[in-house]
Amino acid sequence: MPYEDPHAAPRAEALTRHDKARPALTDRILRAGLAAVAGLLTLTVFASWTPASASPAHASAGSSVTPSGRPYLPEPTGPHPVGTTSMRLEDTSRPDPWVPAARSRELMVSLWYPAKSRIGRRAPYMTPRESELILKGKGVTGVPPDVLSRTRTHAFSGAGPAGRRHTLPLVVLSPGFTDPRSSLTALAEELASRGYVVAGVDHTYETFATTFPGGRLTTCAACELEGVDDFGAKAVRNRAADVSFVIDQLTGPHSRWTGASLIDASRIAMAGTSLGGASAAETMLKDSRVRAGINMDGLMFAPIPASGVARPFLFLGQPLHSPGGEDATWDRDWAHLTGWKRWLVVAGAVHPSFSDYDLLAQQIGVDLGSRLPGSRSVDITRRYVRAFLDLHLRGRPQPLLDRPSARYPEVEFCTPETKTCT
Repeated sequence: MPYEDPHAAPRAEALTRHDKARPALTDRILRAGLAAVAGLLTLTVFASWTPASASPAHASAGSSVTPSGRPYLPEPTGPHPVGTTSMRLEDTSRPDPWVPAARSRELMVSLWYPAKSRIGRRAPYMTPRESELILKGKGVTGVPPDVLSRTRTHAFSGAGPAGRRHTLPLVVLSPGFTDPRSSLTALAEELASRGYVVAGVDHTYETFATTFPGGRLTTCAACELEGVDDFGAKAVRNRAADVSFVIDQLTGPHSRWTGASLIDASRIAMAGTSLGGASAAETMLKDSRVRAGINMDGLMFAPIPASGVARPFLFLGQPLHSPGGEDATWDRDWAHLTGWKRWLVVAGAVHPSFSDYDLLAQQIGVDLGSRLPGSRSVDITRRYVRAFLDLHLRGRPQPLLDRPSARYPEVEFCTPETKTCT
């Protein structure tokens, strides 16, 4: 059933055909491989999100829930308190790509930033209704529907931003297809505690749940379009436009965020998971303000052209993304990354390991197949992303990116020319 007026009274827009079609869709994916939206859904709707008792190994690694049954994110490691706020942005220059009735593109954006103090309440991870729709969309049963909304975070809502004018680098985070911006909170809090401004973007109608001011809630209209030709490339182009618009709104002369003057507009990077990561290179091609990019486990739906990307780029993924592996798109595009580059794979990781969901799934007793216990997936993602950003936005040498580390033996450096990782 087509979507109606997206600006109507508050309501939850139904996940209609997507829910009904999942078994058949899964079969088709297995037969056809990674392609179009089928590939996106394979990588983001976790067929293995099956409730299971935490194994002794998980429990001993500290991944079980707290005594109150409340999931939690690891504390950020930087010296700064972290503040956060959210804002609605509207791009009136273009229609929504997924809902023709919407004549403008609406986005919800969360900002994390170094704060003046830890005064105030901790920010909620998401709403109970968002938790319910996300778990339903991923096929998770047997856990409380609001369990993700209980996740303990470390940023303080509305805390005053700290810093000197035009000194803080900006990092834009783009989540996986169907995932909300909150799925990258652990990474965002870490970067903010280290002096970055971080903007997490909800790509409207590509998520299982996005809540706007006033309570209006949108869901995944794009999930109903799996038959559209070149869906993945369209989604990547749309995300590049979303990110450029967000940068405009944060660095332009009329920004509505009180801390906008702290941003150094000459030091901007983008990182993302899955489709968000795949969109980083496209964004860099379209927007020269983005100086560096990170693709975390994303299939490259839009090939990098022969003219290439000459700015720094990092591939960081699970073993499926090893050179010569199941996903050939990284091999295809590697030669077209002509600046500083690295290709890293993490042994034991699965697709959700580069977001909060590997850790949170373990905490609520859901088995994703990860062999990274406890908060290890968060630790690895935070450390390597931060090293990349510190090197390319702050000019600080990072030996961690030069060779394998005894501290992180799971992280292997890949040499595509020989199809090896060590």
